[in-house]
Amino acid sequence: MKLSQRLKQYGKSFKRQVRVYRAVAAHPRTPRQAKWLLGLALAYALMPFDLIPDWIPVLGLLDDVVILPLLVWLALKSVPRALYDECASRVGREELESGVWEHESQDG
Repeated sequence: MKLSQRLKQYGKSFKRQVRVYRAVAAHPRTPRQAKWLLGLALAYALMPFDLIPDWIPVLGLLDDVVILPLLVWLALKSVPRALYDECASRVGREELESGVWEHESQDG
């Protein structure tokens, strides 16, 4: 598989995961702690500044690579598996109904 195809696949997977996280955060049965952690991860990703500036060797870039996944992981740990699966299947159904998969298969 070519690098460009793999990057495209990772991009599609990332966008789908973001949709699932949004569905989990919006679900009424999602624990408050998970909603706060997902919101914190989003806020951290959109902050115009870093807690550790990027110009500091290694640590400056490492904080983004560690903090965001850690916040998402902690949030998902507090979400019941059945609730996550329900949101993921709903996102999958919405993608099928909207024709996302048809458009993607025509691109490749």
